[in-house]
Amino acid sequence: MSQTHKLSKKNVLRRLLVCLALVIAIGLSWSGYCWYQIEQTLQKAVPAHADVGIVLGAAVWGEKPSPSLQERLNQALSLYQEGYVPYLLVSGGLGEGKKVTEAAVMRDYLIEHGVPADKILLESQSTSTYENLLYSQQVMEAHNMRDALVISHDYHLARAVVMADALGISVSPVGAQSKVLFGPYHRSREVLALTHWEFSRFLSTTLHAVILA
Repeated sequence: MSQTHKLSKKNVLRRLLVCLALVIAIGLSWSGYCWYQIEQTLQKAVPAHADVGIVLGAAVWGEKPSPSLQERLNQALSLYQEGYVPYLLVSGGLGEGKKVTEAAVMRDYLIEHGVPADKILLESQSTSTYENLLYSQQVMEAHNMRDALVISHDYHLARAVVMADALGISVSPVGAQSKVLFGPYHRSREVLALTHWEFSRFLSTTLHAVILA
């Protein structure tokens, strides 16, 4: 093997390592930015008065809310009882293999805990956070509601707020701290989910601009 060929292989390997290091650095930087977004949103997540509180759905166990969903519902209950919102909008559709929607389960839980049925609005079509907000917006418009508290776990708020902003919904986040979920795992998942959302949005905007060009 010639000396020139050996040098060429070394140069290729060096360039590959530089590219790999660059990709890792960009990935770490972006993950840090997403983590920062989550923390910044959480810092701003203080109760405020609004027309309605949107409770984002989570897993149900049979016809009862899972422990994590109960945490969101208990946060919503506190906000309602303290007078921050006159209505609660429970949002969540039919999960795979389930016989009852998340919204119906949440409504029943709230009624059991003293919220009048006529103070609870249902959105039972959604199967994702974006759909939670999209279909909740339609319910709000039908009831002439202008602003909302978006109620979920603290790690989930940043993505929910970004999506609400994209839809033009005026929201203030309020987070429930979990005692039943492993925080680092769910925050790491949120970094991936936030990355997917931002990339999809960027791609959609870019394609739209190219088509119109």
